[in-house]
Amino acid sequence: MKELQYLNKYFSKYKYRLLLGIIITIASKFLALQVPQIIRESINVAGDYKNGLVTNLADVKSELLMNILLIIGAALLSGFFTFLMRQTIIVMSRLIEFDLKNEIYQQYQNLSLNFYKKNRTGDLMNRISEDVTKVRMYFGPAIMYTINMLVLFVVAIIKMYQIDTVLTNYTLLPLPILSISIYILSRVINKRSTLIQQYLSKLTANAQETFSGISIIKSYGIEQSAMRSFKNLANTAKEKNINFYKAQALFFPLMILLIGLSNIMVIYVGGLRYMAGTISLGVIAEFIMYVNMLTWPVAVVGWVTSIVQQAEASQKRINEFLNQKPEIQNKTQLHSNINGNIEFKNVSFTYDDTDITALKNVSFKIEAGKTLAILGNTGSGKTSIINLIARLYDVTSGEVLIDDLNIEEVNLNDLRQNIGFVPQEAFLFSDTIKNNIKFGKENATDNEIEQAAKDAYIHKNIIAFNEGYNTYVGERGVTLSGGQKQRISIARAIIKNPKILIFDDCLSAVDTETEEIILNNLYKVSKHKTTIIISHRISSVKNADKIIVLDNGKIIQQGSHNELVNVKGYYKALFEQQLLEKEI
Repeated sequence: MKELQYLNKYFSKYKYRLLLGIIITIASKFLALQVPQIIRESINVAGDYKNGLVTNLADVKSELLMNILLIIGAALLSGFFTFLMRQTIIVMSRLIEFDLKNEIYQQYQNLSLNFYKKNRTGDLMNRISEDVTKVRMYFGPAIMYTINMLVLFVVAIIKMYQIDTVLTNYTLLPLPILSISIYILSRVINKRSTLIQQYLSKLTANAQETFSGISIIKSYGIEQSAMRSFKNLANTAKEKNINFYKAQALFFPLMILLIGLSNIMVIYVGGLRYMAGTISLGVIAEFIMYVNMLTWPVAVVGWVTSIVQQAEASQKRINEFLNQKPEIQNKTQLHSNINGNIEFKNVSFTYDDTDITALKNVSFKIEAGKTLAILGNTGSGKTSIINLIARLYDVTSGEVLIDDLNIEEVNLNDLRQNIGFVPQEAFLFSDTIKNNIKFGKENATDNEIEQAAKDAYIHKNIIAFNEGYNTYVGERGVTLSGGQKQRISIARAIIKNPKILIFDDCLSAVDTETEEIILNNLYKVSKHKTTIIISHRISSVKNADKIIVLDNGKIIQQGSHNELVNVKGYYKALFEQQLLEKEI
């Protein structure tokens, strides 16, 4: 259970609720264990009357009636305390589940972008859902039934020893077999439970990727291939589950068998001792009740062991992520005032997952309030520059300066709060258009939202929808075109009013006429802001203060539009090509 030790902090947090639950459990089981003693006394009184040791029938009836009332009262109180026990311990497990999910979610947000490139979304989702559910069972039913079992065992066995030591010893003979069986089976269950969770993650990841790429699957007509892939995974997962439940299924019959052996011991040894006059008939009845009261707690040992082993396996998977340190660390808690000066000094950068060197000795500078444009072929390193400015990655060598300060010494939260980023592949949340724009500024007014939409030249499209700005987009709403998504993303960046605006080829899905309108609006709103534009179109970058051209991670040209268009090279060739296309 070493992996579950990570969760001890939650026991500390909810110690009073847990302590109350333990006290209530003890009270509940203590009351329940009074019943066999009352029944023993009732049988003995009846036996004494039959044997002539007691002659007053009225006294016998009165005592029996009193015992019946005591049994009913003890049962009612025990039931009430059992209800309270569930209200304390089970509710505690739900509170811990809530806390653990939030902790994992927070860790997911803290982890670096590189983490998400190495792990599949389905696996991440499975660990925060299925694995946490397994862990919750450890905090709830496992703890509750373990306390229940221990209290019953301790109190019942103490009472049994007080009554008859010899009979108790014979009754408990099967327990060593039980202990050995639990030890062996729990090891098997732990291994098989880990495999189940791993294959469940693979199934979730496969389904998530299939749904995300359903348009590709349909357009290529490979539904049957996708089904076979999922079916093969599902069959393997099924076999792993069957193997797990085969091992788990051994517990309950074994427990019942051992309880049956204990009953046989009570009846046989107890019968011999009764005939010898050592114990009364009521003692045998009391022992049989104790043994049968222990049937469920003993039987549940297997179930609880299975729960604990599954929780151990799941927590181990959770700990793998919780123990990871984000590659990008905020190294200062002091607030940084961002003005927008950006400088790259001999920057080289290699992606460690692919070992591809995206940037090689890149140097340039952009002053606050100026506009930088970046051109280059696919894979030339344009997006890598943006990732380094937003500090989604750290440089391999060289340094990135923000306002003449190494970016690693700048407060990470302040840096990102001062960046408005529009990616090439626009992402919209499954929410209203208004809330998607407000993502850039949570407390934005309706007027600010409309103005940002107008600047992004999407306002007219939005008001044409039946619900206007309250139209849902994404999985639960309307399907927008690529250009509409890009323009909503632009509005989201504009409304943030950051010091640094980054547009990563965000006008690729709009026509040239719309592009011209949006660019004119952007030049107005981006005044006094450091602006970085990545594009394949000369029309998008020609008004920039500085243009750099990348090729294979190196800067091969830089200057203004007028300077570059008069120099033979990539920029001039691209300009002439696009000019010819426009004329045609």
